[in-house]
Amino acid sequence: MKILITICARGGSKGIPGKNVRLLNGKPLIAYSIKVAKEFCNKYDAVLTLSTDSIEIRNVAAGFGLVTDYLRPEELATDKAGKISTINDVLLFEEKQRNLRFDYILDLDITSPFRNLTDLEDAFSMIQERPDALNIFSVSPPNRNPYFNMIEPSADGFCQLVKSGLIIKSRQQAPVVYDMNASFYFYRRKFFDEGWETAITNKSLFYVVPHTCFDLDNPIDFTLMELILRENLLDFEF
Repeated sequence: MKILITICARGGSKGIPGKNVRLLNGKPLIAYSIKVAKEFCNKYDAVLTLSTDSIEIRNVAAGFGLVTDYLRPEELATDKAGKISTINDVLLFEEKQRNLRFDYILDLDITSPFRNLTDLEDAFSMIQERPDALNIFSVSPPNRNPYFNMIEPSADGFCQLVKSGLIIKSRQQAPVVYDMNASFYFYRRKFFDEGWETAITNKSLFYVVPHTCFDLDNPIDFTLMELILRENLLDFEF
């Protein structure tokens, strides 16, 4: 069984400039993903690779033991480039370089580092137990529910529930939904063979992360994450 771990880090970032190598509690953000990736590599004899268009990110990653010959092409280095296409490109590169075909691809998102080896192992076991599943990704309980307190604009200028049709009088009555927290994704090689363009398919599994986990979208998220680490407020071993 051959496993490729991808860490994707574009150089440009509008929301949080330089976020991939920005210091988080004394270490570059990318270092946290490299650490757990190496732990998984050691246990499953996986291959770890980096997809970036930035020499700075490449150098920082190399300082933590992640060295690569791959450099992301310009067309995949824009903020409009899809993540799946980015992963597929580095996957094909690594398969050609190593003259082998990977069975699974594990993508670790740098901006959602609150995960550990146990999370990855448990999710990996889940997809292995379902041969018909194309992928599995991490999720968390949401702060809002589209059946109860999430709205969208109507054509008439008023608003409506994102998920209408049910009369839900309390949050507890609403159907269970989850947030995709972007922390990690396992893909079977078949996922890329079939040409899927997004992570959500008709044969996708989800892994509910049993602890704090969220991704960085805004500068305030970075501040909150640093506070959690600095004050040792995490509810799991990290």
